[in-house]
Amino acid sequence: MIKIFINNKFVVLFFAALFSISCATKHDVVYFQNAKSFETIVDTDTFKAKLKIGDIVSIYVSTLDPTVTQPYNLIIQSGSGGQLIDYLIDVDGNIDYPVLGKVKLVGLTTEEAKELFKKKFSEGQLLKDPVVMIRVLNFRITVAGEVKSPGVYPVSGERVSILEALGMAGDLTIKGRRDNILVIRDFNGTKTYTRIDLTNKEVFNSPVYYLTQNDYIYVEPNNSSISGASGDLRIGTIISITSFILTTALIFVTRN
Repeated sequence: MIKIFINNKFVVLFFAALFSISCATKHDVVYFQNAKSFETIVDTDTFKAKLKIGDIVSIYVSTLDPTVTQPYNLIIQSGSGGQLIDYLIDVDGNIDYPVLGKVKLVGLTTEEAKELFKKKFSEGQLLKDPVVMIRVLNFRITVAGEVKSPGVYPVSGERVSILEALGMAGDLTIKGRRDNILVIRDFNGTKTYTRIDLTNKEVFNSPVYYLTQNDYIYVEPNNSSISGASGDLRIGTIISITSFILTTALIFVTRN
């Protein structure tokens, strides 16, 4: 009779532990669930990253006569050669540029910044038909939370989507929540918090589908992950209780 009681008690506890741990379903993990076969979505997004305070930019100016552009292409000499000076956009949104002095770049796209330099060179009759190349050197994003390889990732171009960013991080783990991804964006001291749902095709219309430099992407754990962690604790508790019951029963059997 005691043995039957012990076995039944163990079975009840064992199945209670199993049912207490929920599992992720297909509905939780599949992307773009409402996208139909052969459906066409036209990308009307004209997003262009804008220069921010703290950005480091490289600026190179060229003309048919390379000697006249030397004052604008300052080079730092080093043991292995030289490299162009980089420019930091300060807290006022300016860079300190040779000959021109303070140039306000914050809030401009790189194309707009190029046109601004061409205008200044033309107005001051400094250069004729210059070609201006500008590149952001510290364009990077941070991906954290339930992804396979969280970290800080540099971006070589001027535009990267959140899907590409998650791909850089190895995609979400099975424990990552797809429908509530948080993007934190900082623009000159003002932070915005936007959440997007990767299970819905409307993600392509989100204002944070295309990322800007220094965006932070956080993937929170889903219910299965949280329940799993709690379940591990519960299983440990169940094992301890079961061991106690078995030990007590054995002592009782031995004494009787």
